Amino acid sequence: MVEILAPAGGKDSAVAAINAGADAIYLGLTQFSARSAAENFDVQALSEICAYAHIFGVKIYVALNTLVKSDELPQFFSSVKQAYLAGADAIIMQDMYLGAHIKKYLPEVTLHLSTQAGCFNVYAACLAKKCGFDRVIIARETPLSEIEKITRVIQTEVFIQGALCTCFSGQCYMSSFAGGNSGNRGKCKQPCRKLYSIDRAGFTQPAYRLSLSDLSVGGDIQKLISAGVSSFKIEGRMRRPEYVSAAVAYYKGILSGIPTGQALSDLKRTYNRGNYTKGLAFGQQKGFISSAVQGHIGEYVGVVSVENSRFVCRTAKKFSAGDGFKILRGGREVGGAVCSKPSKDGFILASHERLKNGDKVFVTTDVALNARLLAKKRLHGVSVSAEICLGKPVKVTLNDKTFVFPPPAEARSRPLTAEDIKENFKKVDGLPFAVTFGEIVTDGAFLTAAELNAVRRECYARYKAGFLPERRAEAEIPVPQAEAAAKNRKTAVICRDLRGVNADIGILKLQNLSQEAEPLLQGFSGEKFLFVPPFITSEEVEIYRNLSEKFDGIYCDGYCGAEFAESWNKPLFAGTGMNISNPVSLSLVGAKYVALSKELTSAESARLAVKNAFSLCTGGIKVMDLLYCPFGKDCAACDRREVYTLTDGDGRAFPLHRYEISHCLFEVYNCADIWAEYSAGRLMDCSLLSKSEISDCVSGKQPQGKTYTRGHSSAPVL
Repeated sequence: MVEILAPAGGKDSAVAAINAGADAIYLGLTQFSARSAAENFDVQALSEICAYAHIFGVKIYVALNTLVKSDELPQFFSSVKQAYLAGADAIIMQDMYLGAHIKKYLPEVTLHLSTQAGCFNVYAACLAKKCGFDRVIIARETPLSEIEKITRVIQTEVFIQGALCTCFSGQCYMSSFAGGNSGNRGKCKQPCRKLYSIDRAGFTQPAYRLSLSDLSVGGDIQKLISAGVSSFKIEGRMRRPEYVSAAVAYYKGILSGIPTGQALSDLKRTYNRGNYTKGLAFGQQKGFISSAVQGHIGEYVGVVSVENSRFVCRTAKKFSAGDGFKILRGGREVGGAVCSKPSKDGFILASHERLKNGDKVFVTTDVALNARLLAKKRLHGVSVSAEICLGKPVKVTLNDKTFVFPPPAEARSRPLTAEDIKENFKKVDGLPFAVTFGEIVTDGAFLTAAELNAVRRECYARYKAGFLPERRAEAEIPVPQAEAAAKNRKTAVICRDLRGVNADIGILKLQNLSQEAEPLLQGFSGEKFLFVPPFITSEEVEIYRNLSEKFDGIYCDGYCGAEFAESWNKPLFAGTGMNISNPVSLSLVGAKYVALSKELTSAESARLAVKNAFSLCTGGIKVMDLLYCPFGKDCAACDRREVYTLTDGDGRAFPLHRYEISHCLFEVYNCADIWAEYSAGRLMDCSLLSKSEISDCVSGKQPQGKTYTRGHSSAPVL
């Protein structure tokens, strides 16, 4: 069965999704949600929306998908149990090992692996299945060929509509290190949506260099269905209810074979960043970046004509006073406008900006459309039968559910009539019921208006509650502690050439896969680990497997690394990208060495500083992995430099590193290197440092001419 899965930042969006025909809804609680700025739901509101949704057979998935620190585990486990008991059909989580722990003590719960876990290939999918997950939400960067392979391993969910993260799923730390607000903790400030310049010809002017167009796979959803995907996810917990309604209707129409021209127009008007992209699943990189316009661009409707000092837009499309528009000139936004009044063959625009002939007009707020989208109603048929007779218990049946109350009194004045009962039960107390009536029997019995109202409310409330599953969760989920151990004194260095490096562990990060690894290892006397990216395809996996034979182990920033290590028979160094931030995950990761999350403070990491643990304390801080070309994949014009500079509006310079696997990939590093003290072993990212700088770092000397930060060692992320 194919499932259209809608977002709900609050109750209004959830109801809009149901009314539009969604098959399932995902939402967040007030804690541990990756969209903490959304309205979200407390436990009582969750229980109510679960009951409401289940009336229509709509499932509710609760996102508890932020990283969880040690002291948060009791509250996190409590939230999981509360969501389960409230009627949630599944829990969405980012931490795979935390999911395994929960499944051990609460085996009845259904777990979905968040896209933040970065499931990009069958190796990560296999580990998710071992950890007890029932479904993986595939990383948005995953190509269709890999999606098809993953669907043979485990049930899958993919994004089909909405905002795209510029960084590989779950590996973005730019908001965290550039602004102190962690995307992994639900507080992302979206620095990717700001203006940047790049020191390459044609890219030196500030533009939205990292801001991606909205995803919209449209009719290509059929290709995903053919690949075996079962759930299709609309992004947008921060968007308005009318967007949710329009997006659900658009995809339900595609699946039903209904012409979707009007539905696509509706969707564009409710939210459209960059005129859409099919995304990396379908290999689309042209139009992938919305460099000229960062936000909602709407739908194109015409051009400005300046006539008698008035701004006129001639179009066959109808608009009303109050509708909102965005004006573009030369592809760039110059301002906004509103419809002041319709005209004979279009409408008149009012704007604070001085508009020009030929300016393009895009509608971004269509008041009548929004009202139409939110006016949709989905009703559940309820047939009411009743027997209210003297000397007998009151019986009311709603469909196949019968509710019994104490016998009525004799009539004091006018006896109760069948019409009285019908009129009363037509009041549905705000519930989505379409009431019809079966047999209504009464024989002169009497109920006051208040008593009859109480019977009706109780019947409807109990009928609604009957759609919630009966659940019990008596077992407590224990909170383990990390084992105390002597301080790890080892030093591990990530670099692109290990020759001349003096460290206990060397992690070789190849610039491209055509390089010979052995010459870069000569003379290195420590343990040799191969850096393996978490976003490699099945074909690339074989290349890395062959390379790993020359190494003592592998280092990987993703969960797939655990499966690589097992199948290649190599020890694992679990990288910082696995975001180990609590003792549960630390105890279950099963790696020879573990890099703790780089978002932990020194005090937080000290609680996890077991004998094989490391903390990133020196060198560069990788804040993004880009699986697309920020230059539009114009390979013929590329100067193929290894390092560029990405500069923001405040003049901060972020190194942009290009490397190659089967194609070019890019890493963004923080504008300042890290130099901090931690209790765990020293992990140094020297990927972009010179030989002399690496030597200084290993010896404990700060390289000169650089800007440094202590990272989060003393400044916790929000």
